[in-house]
Amino acid sequence: MKIEFIDRDGYKSSARLQKIVNDKLGKLSKYFDEEVKIRVVCRKLAKQEKLEITLTSKSMLFRSEVVGDSMYNNIDIALPKLEKQIVRMVDKKKDKKKARKQIKETETLPFEFLEEEPEELPAVFKKKTFNLDPTTLDDARFAIERLGHSFYVFLNAKTGRVNVLYRRGDGSFGLIDLKY
Repeated sequence: MKIEFIDRDGYKSSARLQKIVNDKLGKLSKYFDEEVKIRVVCRKLAKQEKLEITLTSKSMLFRSEVVGDSMYNNIDIALPKLEKQIVRMVDKKKDKKKARKQIKETETLPFEFLEEEPEELPAVFKKKTFNLDPTTLDDARFAIERLGHSFYVFLNAKTGRVNVLYRRGDGSFGLIDLKY
């Protein structure tokens, strides 16, 4: 397991905190055969602390985000969330393998067993083309409110790069700054 710690917004993670996180995240290695990358982001908010853990393995991504009074309490809340996601995925895989094994062990099948077809992604049914005029971040925020959309793509007048402003689950805004 490769664990990367990132401190943001004035938070400084101690060696003790990093050791506790390493020890607790190490227990998740029993679920994986391959290399796992973990990114732990610690932030200082106004009166609280925020912990974000992102675990990536092959094509799987698991994520947990917790805001609380102390980072140590956040760890105890975030890790069970991650483990629940991982266990759910592992159980799904085991169930599929078990079903296939049972079918193979049965000599006579009353019906022909058909492999599940992968779900097809919905087709693109609408295409929009528009010019990217330089826009400020505040104007983009007002455009989201005015249009009632959940995101807005614009050319940032300050940086000259394409940005995506989107509404987050908690009602605040997130900004994606595209580099090319």
